[in-house]
Formats: sequence, structure tokens, C-alpha cells
Amino acid sequence: MTNQLDFDAFAVATAIADAARVHTLSGFRTEIAVDNKWATGFDPVTEADRAAEKAMRQTLAERRPDDGIFGEEFGHHTGTTGWTWYLDPIDGTRAYIAGLPVWTTLIGLVGGDGNAVVGLIDQPVLDERYLGGPDGTELQRGGDTRRLSVSACDDLRRSIISTTDAFILSPSEQAAWTHLRHTARLARYGLDGYAYARLAAGTIDLVAESGLAPYDAAALIPIVRGAGGVACDWRGNPARPGGQLVCAASQPLLEQALVPLRRSAS
Repeated sequence: MTNQLDFDAFAVATAIADAARVHTLSGFRTEIAVDNKWATGFDPVTEADRAAEKAMRQTLAERRPDDGIFGEEFGHHTGTTGWTWYLDPIDGTRAYIAGLPVWTTLIGLVGGDGNAVVGLIDQPVLDERYLGGPDGTELQRGGDTRRLSVSACDDLRRSIISTTDAFILSPSEQAAWTHLRHTARLARYGLDGYAYARLAAGTIDLVAESGLAPYDAAALIPIVRGAGGVACDWRGNPARPGGQLVCAASQPLLEQALVPLRRSAS
């Protein structure tokens, strides 16, 4: 099935992001109720998550009613066009309820072959919106738009790297991350999807994650690739939404990171 776009996907993604902003901003740094999705452990969800996704789905019902939808809070709806929108209304709900402005809204458009074609990462508090696709990646902020490019880093020893939380990795994955952390110049944590936005903007050089759901990853891949970066799984295969994901500013940097990552690839 083709991945040739015959509509303005960025206009649709922008409308979806605008609909989500109304709800995510109004609940941020308020005494919003928090529920736990898990019977054991803690996986938070707020009313802002649910309200934002409902608004995103309503926007799609109005603008692209025949497309599929796969959202974190309300599951999968099969469409008839071959296109599916992957929605994460608040990626980084833990940061959201802690009042930290590093959560994002993720919107990815995936074709019938399972490859992500268009991505949007929105950080409403900072008024930063990253849009990426085959023709490039741009940052919209405060009414201005600028084209983004990844850094020129090609050496893991000089790199700034990120993962959201090393403690959620398996023991084997933690060993791989420890290798990267000890080799890199600097490591940062807790950024969720925002780390990939900053990779596209050139301030982070490599991000490695595991256990991603499809709606966690679909928006990230086109944004990194559109800025000139590379995205693959931990075996080095071209990235598809979900699972183990590593994105880097350059192929040489990626190849160095894959040395430990391949040992714990699943």
C-alpha cells in the first residue's frame, strides 16, 4: 500500500494539536485528579489526557473521518484509507503532574506499510511545535518558523545522549545504556518525546529508549529523519513505531551506539 500523501497532513496535524492544547494547558500545574492505570506500580493518567484525546479524535472525525486512529487512552479505530493517526495526548504524564514543562503531545501519521511518514511534537508551555516529514523538519515558535538540522556530532565520546528513565530498562538494556553513558560526554534523563525534538534541533545527539508503544514513537521518527538524523531499532534495522528505538545525529554516531545496543536487542 502506498505512502503517497494526497492531502495536507501538516494542516490536519496542526488542527489536532491545537485541539489538544486547550485541555493540556488548562490542566497543567493545577490540582487535577490523577488515576493509576496499573494494578501494581504506577502509570498515571489525568482528565487532561482523556479530554485532550477526545478533542483530537473529534477533530479527526471532522477533517479525516475515514482514517484510522490509534490513541493511548481510547484505543484503536480501523479506517478505510490506509492512513492511521497515532495519538499520545500527553507523552510524559509523570512530568505533567510534577509541573515540569517537558511533556509533549505526539501526533504521528502512519501509512499502510506501517512506516511513520509525518510527525508532530507539541510542547504548549514553551509554545514549541516541531513538524517533520519527507521534506524536512521545522520548529514553530511564537509565530516564527525555522528549519531544523541535527548536530554534526559523529563521535560518541563527544555526544550528549538521553533516555527517559534507565531504571525501567531490563538488566541487559541497562548494561547497554551504562556503556553509552560512560562513553558519552553528557547524559540527560526524564524528557520522554521532547528529547527527540531537541535531537532534531541539534542540542542532543542521541536518544535510546525501549518498551515504547506505537503511539509513543510514530511522531518521533519522521521528525528526526526530516532534520537529517537516523532512526532504527537496537539491531540497526530501520525504525518502525514501538519497541526499542535509537535515534542519532549521524550514521557514524549510530554505529558506535549499536555496538552495546545490539547485545540487548529484542
